[in-house]
Amino acid sequence: MARRAVLVVVLALLQACAPGLAPPGPRVNAPVLDEEALVTADGLRLPLRVWRAEGRVEAVVLALHGFNDYATAFAMPAESWAKSGVTTYAYDQRGFGATANRGRWPGMAAFADDAAAAVREVRRRHPGVPVYLLGESMGGAIAMIAMTGPSPPPVDGVVLVAPAVWGRQTMGLVKRVALAVVAGTMPWMTLSGRGLGIRPSDNEEMLRAFSRDPLVIKETRADTVRGLVDLMDAALEASSRFAARALILYGEKDEIVPREPTALMLGRLPDRSGTRQRVAVYPEGWHMLLRDLQGETVWRDIRAWIADPAAALPSGADRGARERLRERGGS
Repeated sequence: MARRAVLVVVLALLQACAPGLAPPGPRVNAPVLDEEALVTADGLRLPLRVWRAEGRVEAVVLALHGFNDYATAFAMPAESWAKSGVTTYAYDQRGFGATANRGRWPGMAAFADDAAAAVREVRRRHPGVPVYLLGESMGGAIAMIAMTGPSPPPVDGVVLVAPAVWGRQTMGLVKRVALAVVAGTMPWMTLSGRGLGIRPSDNEEMLRAFSRDPLVIKETRADTVRGLVDLMDAALEASSRFAARALILYGEKDEIVPREPTALMLGRLPDRSGTRQRVAVYPEGWHMLLRDLQGETVWRDIRAWIADPAAALPSGADRGARERLRERGGS
């Protein structure tokens, strides 16, 4: 009887320590974009937001949100772009926003497959119109994985906004060990950023609304954090193969993704000349560049680059950006 009781306890503990992941199910249909959601190949509905261009559609942006965020993250820039002929699509990615399995990590391949399917559906809706993939933070890492995979989505360009490339290579030993121990033994433990003193933006009004939004995840499972770090590892590794036409944006006051891994990623890009891959660094920019107080400056730069990727950005943030970031990052 005692042995059986011990066995029950051990099995219960093992069950508690089992990762709470939510990988995609079997394929049941072709991916489709309806008016309210991206319906994935395994039948999952990912809630969709669309900001339609006023008048003629000159370009389309498919936007991928950041960690613990959801599609509404792009409301501010999308409303502005709509006035200049850009339609923006954004969906709640698996495990975030109003999706099923909220808070559970689906794996980076699932994110990349969903993004590729969404791009193809958007292009089908808008034949002959340029389509751009925009990724913010975690969304930027997903865009890099998708574009360097075996079947990259057919886009005319990629915009990476503060891409999450803080992989283990540039983390300290203490952080790496702590993550491995907690995620490996207590994957169910929830973590939050409270008390860390990290500031993601200078837009206090936006941050207050963000903290009150019930669809923003406030506490994160340890195994989901490990999944994010795995994704950032993969994105940093993929940077040497990331050959897409791109605009890459970073704020010098970013306290979420450090300067060092960003400089390392930029140094690995195959376009050494900077003609196909433009970099812009904003001295007053924080991690949430699109929602900072100077966000409108960033919106205008993105819109200008979409209109003419070869022209200088209106803000001038692209002048000497790579060199400035590399020097200050110590790379």
